[in-house]
Amino acid sequence: MDKNKVHPDQIYIDGLASNDSAVIQSIYKKFVPKVVMFVMNNSGDRDQAQDVVQEILILLFNQAKGNSLTLTCPFDAYFFLLCKRKWLNELKKTSNKGVTIIEDAVSMNESAHELIGQTEEFDEKQQLFDTMFQKLGEKCKELLKLSFEIKSMEEVAEKLNVTYGYVRKKKSLCVGQLTQWIQEAKNFKSLKNN
Repeated sequence: MDKNKVHPDQIYIDGLASNDSAVIQSIYKKFVPKVVMFVMNNSGDRDQAQDVVQEILILLFNQAKGNSLTLTCPFDAYFFLLCKRKWLNELKKTSNKGVTIIEDAVSMNESAHELIGQTEEFDEKQQLFDTMFQKLGEKCKELLKLSFEIKSMEEVAEKLNVTYGYVRKKKSLCVGQLTQWIQEAKNFKSLKNN
């Protein structure tokens, strides 16, 4: 199979991106029970499993919204592996002792592993951006959030009740500061090279 060929299960990714409730219900019905069973069989409970599912769905939603997720393998394998890795990372954080894994064999192809890597990288970049964004002052955060939502800088200036020139200059300074902090972060070089 051509590894760049879009898998028919892309409908799940597109459905998440458009917040399609029918697709989301379908994901919960078809794929979530397997994750719940895995977590419950590996030192977790139903609530913890739901937390893992929620975090992964939010991650996939954000990646899909950015049009940076093209599925080249079955959604089931991809979703399960992401959830599994998330849960294992949670276990490692909360426990210094070894973890016993009970699972049934899941056939994973190269394509799924490649997608997992891309999604984890996206998540790391998103976390770095979010962390540095929180360091900005309130005015910068407000200005940048508005400029992400509203594409017209004239409208942003109007909404903030300031001049267009001020908004452009302030945005440039805020983006410059954010960029500098991101580039100075310890894990920036490793993320940049991926």
